[in-house]
This record gives sequence, C-alpha cells and structure tokens, in this order.
Amino acid sequence: MELRSLKTFRMVAALLSFQRAARALNYAQSTVSAQVRALEEELGVPLFERLGRAILLTEAGERLLPYAEKLLALAEESKAEVASGLPAQGMLTIRVPETLAIHRLPAVLAWFRRRWPGVGLSLVTCAHDSLAGDLAKGLTDLAFLLAESIVAPDLKVEALAYEQLTLVAPPGHPLAALASCPLAALEGQDLLLTRTDCSYRKLLRQALAQEGVRPGAILELNSTEAIKRCVAAGLGLSVLPRVAVEDELRRGRLAALNLEQGDMEVAVLMVWHKDKWLSPGLRAFMEAARQGLGPGLPAPPPGA
Repeated sequence: MELRSLKTFRMVAALLSFQRAARALNYAQSTVSAQVRALEEELGVPLFERLGRAILLTEAGERLLPYAEKLLALAEESKAEVASGLPAQGMLTIRVPETLAIHRLPAVLAWFRRRWPGVGLSLVTCAHDSLAGDLAKGLTDLAFLLAESIVAPDLKVEALAYEQLTLVAPPGHPLAALASCPLAALEGQDLLLTRTDCSYRKLLRQALAQEGVRPGAILELNSTEAIKRCVAAGLGLSVLPRVAVEDELRRGRLAALNLEQGDMEVAVLMVWHKDKWLSPGLRAFMEAARQGLGPGLPAPPPGA
C-alpha cells in the first residue's frame, strides 16, 4: 500500500467527500478517486459506500482507518528522526476556547513562533462536539478545553491550571447589590450562554437544577464578546471566565454577583490522542503551553 493512497483515504474518511478531500490535498478529484479505487482493488474490498453524492465508510474502511493512521504516523516519525538535525516544519492544528485564545495563549504563541518559525499554526475554536473524532482522525493535533474533566479511553488529558468563573449582570442589576446572592435568587432570570465554551454553562445549569431553580429564557450565542455586550445591554445574566470580564468589571460595564456558595471554577485541560506521534514541534508547543498556562508560572518572557 502506498502512503500517498493511505493519506488520501484518510482525508476522504475524515471529510466523507471526494470533492472536499481533493481540495484539501490540492489534487484533482479524479486523482483522489483513482487512488482510493487502486487501494480498494489492492485490498479486494470496497472502502466506501457510495449513496448518490453521499459516501460512508464500509466496515472494511472502518477497520483500515486506524491502521492507516498508525502507518502514516510512523512515516512522519521516521522522516522527522532522519531529519532531526534540520529545523522543524509543518503545520499544527490546535483547537482552543475563545477565552484562552484571547487572554492566555498570545504569549505562548509569541514564544513558540520565535523558537519554531518553520512550524505553521492553525487555531480553531474548540468545543467538546466531535473533538475525540477529530483527534483520532488527525484533523486536530492538540486541543485545550475549559472543563471539569473529559473522559475518553483514547485521549490523554493533562490539567494545566484552573480558571475562576464569575456570574455577571448588567450594571445596576438588583442582584449585584446583594452582599451574598443565593442561587434561589436566579429564579426566572434570563440567561445568556455560549455554545462554544459549553462546559461552564453546564456547571451553572447543574447548580441551578440541584437547587430546584428554574431560570427564565435561555439565549445562546457563539461569541463571548457578544454575550458580554448583551449582558451589558440588560438582556440577562451570564457565567464567564473571570479573565474574560475583568476589564468590563473594572470599567463598570458589567457587575459581578457574589454567589452565596462562592465562585465556580473549571480546569484548563490539554488533550491529545493517546496514539498521536508527538513531533518535535508539537512537543515544544505542549511544553510552552505548560509553562505559559500552568499555575503560578509566568508566560514565557520576550526573547526567551
């Protein structure tokens, strides 16, 4: 089996589209079809089931996929080992929550770019949805989550730090004047919640459910910045990482509620697939993240 054909097979399996795979690989669609067909003929089994314009992996394709991943990873590892004396190159795809991307990661990225200028970085907004699958397929090299935990047998998870969560309200909201705000006071209050950093919204919903508190309307937005502006405009309350709202609290654009049970917190988790080959560039980025995001550790200094 040719590595080129396995790489093409993996891309088609990930995207479930010959056309999108051709664009991603910069091939003609006929080339992608020919490589997959040659692989099927060599193995003597169909790898994809064609249903009109849609395609699905066959049982044989499902069995081949993990072997293709291992063979391609081994090829990358051997290539890097032989060329270990040369500057690292390639592209890392990293999924990261908006809050971390804005407030925590820039210093890490600056340090990494100075040390590894030949390695490209693609940052994608991270959420739990499809994360395990994307890590297994190699579409994502590394991910960061704001969550209590993540349980998946094929993933490795490392907690780097903790982020404090704050319940915020518009300036002058009656609940913001309370020295101690019980969860029961949130009965009937409208909530603005995010879909992308979805782990801490679950914490709030669970806390309210345990107390038997029923909130009012739920408004979902994809952007933390949009949520902050909507809260400031009086559309409801929200729970957000403290680091994301510190400037608005200091300027009086938002008000923090002093919850009776104290503020909640989530862990900053670094996640990767257990079988992922850690290239020199990826290992360096992971170490930079440990130093820059870890508890009590300063961000890498300029010029370090």
